[in-house]
Amino acid sequence: MCCCRAALSLSILLGLGVAGHSAAQEVPDAPPDLDRYVEQVMQAFEVPGIALTIVKDGEVVIAKGYGVRKIDEDAPVNAHTRFGIASNTKAFTATALALLVEEGKLEWDAPVIEYLPWFQMWDPWVTREITVRDLLVHRSGLGLGQGDLLGWPPSTRTREEIVRRIRYLKPATSFRSAYAYDNVLYHVAALVIEEVSGQTWEEFVASRIIAKLGMNETRVSRASTREPGNVATPHARVDGVVRPVQPFDATNTNASGGINSTAADMAKWLIVQLDSGRVADGSPLFTPRTTRELWSPVTTMPIGRPPAELEPLATDYRGYALAFVVQEYRGRKMVTHTGSLPGYVSRVAMIPELELGVAVLTNQEAGAAFEAITYRILDHYLDADETDWLAAYIAVEARRDSASAGAEVGEVGAEGTAAPPSLQVEGYAGTYTDAWYGDVTITMEEGGLAIRFSKTPSLVGDLEHFNHNTFIARWRDRELRADAYVTFVLDPSGDVDEVKMQAVSPLTDFSYDFHDLLLKPATGLGGTAY
Repeated sequence: MCCCRAALSLSILLGLGVAGHSAAQEVPDAPPDLDRYVEQVMQAFEVPGIALTIVKDGEVVIAKGYGVRKIDEDAPVNAHTRFGIASNTKAFTATALALLVEEGKLEWDAPVIEYLPWFQMWDPWVTREITVRDLLVHRSGLGLGQGDLLGWPPSTRTREEIVRRIRYLKPATSFRSAYAYDNVLYHVAALVIEEVSGQTWEEFVASRIIAKLGMNETRVSRASTREPGNVATPHARVDGVVRPVQPFDATNTNASGGINSTAADMAKWLIVQLDSGRVADGSPLFTPRTTRELWSPVTTMPIGRPPAELEPLATDYRGYALAFVVQEYRGRKMVTHTGSLPGYVSRVAMIPELELGVAVLTNQEAGAAFEAITYRILDHYLDADETDWLAAYIAVEARRDSASAGAEVGEVGAEGTAAPPSLQVEGYAGTYTDAWYGDVTITMEEGGLAIRFSKTPSLVGDLEHFNHNTFIARWRDRELRADAYVTFVLDPSGDVDEVKMQAVSPLTDFSYDFHDLLLKPATGLGGTAY
């Protein structure tokens, strides 16, 4: 997602204050001047509202809110305001599987087809070998975000329909050879939970985890974002301006990112994770053995050097465990994950050795904001040398935005230099089919071409000629921020043989995996060459 910046009015932010708290009430162990720092971060990255949780040694240090639920309105964020936690949901899915393993109903390393005999991957050998553990650790051979278009943006397919189409996803690498983050296999995990427990993913997580922990403000469906009450409105930068955007409310993909939670409830989740599964009344949600499973790296993740401004983030190891990233930070083991949805981004981070946990939930797509806050807090408890994380992320974001803008200008090219299309415009119209996605139609409307994805209501756009046989799909829903090149490949007779797509902007969310489509004519398409 795009994490662009602009400046909120600092006077507005300061005038809103912090709901139900004041600096005088701050727990002494919290980082000094934390309120002022968070407000500075919110101003720098134009974030309307933030929910913040810190737990230490089994106690809640802070569970509070900053800013507002919706820009230009006065309703404040507090400890009980719900935010979408996006992919931080994955840890709940992993924990649900772990509970079934502890009950002897599942085995981590048993083939998925023992529980879902109909399940198939592209390769029959992988179908036989892929295990329950493999569903969680991003080593299946699928590419980054591959298959996400089945449910992103919200689609009309059921969870099972999405899973049944995974068999048509041609892998990007061989099985278990490389790390590539995916979402679709978490939907498979949800169906495994349903098959073994007799409850849907939503029912199981709500009754066996959320209720057990007393997370009474938490909801297990993206649809809850539209509920009235104390809910943060998602925001994003659209056409250069940060504004409210429609919630991503698809329930068919809940298991990969559907939970909505609050600062107060995330404190309960962090404490249980850090206390080897023990809840507040002393009873176990899960055993210490499960903690070891959840936090043991399985898939090695690439390690690069951070930008100079972020040098303290350099690490010697990083691995993906069961829905957690495990890495070194300043010489300590850190267990962490991020989440990203339209209008919401978040970070969960734990330093087990210190019994320290942090969760930062935001209602704007500014990853730099949660990073600057998280590392400021971790450094306080680690007694680390001071790093100006805010200045560092401002510099890094400015450089990234400049590079991305330059890349887009370079791709679009100079006006008037485009080669004309090979066919008259109606020659590109027709129905095209991709093996894993399904049908995409291109039709003539008011003298131009329009494109529609059959199972994704919001993917409707106008095709603007770009160069030769390439057009740009300008989606009518501008909140998508995912315009895409549409390239028609002709056969020797001049007919359309296939269509390929690729996002225009390098900032387009990877879940718009247009590049994985290979659209073939569903019926014979003719064209008249110029």
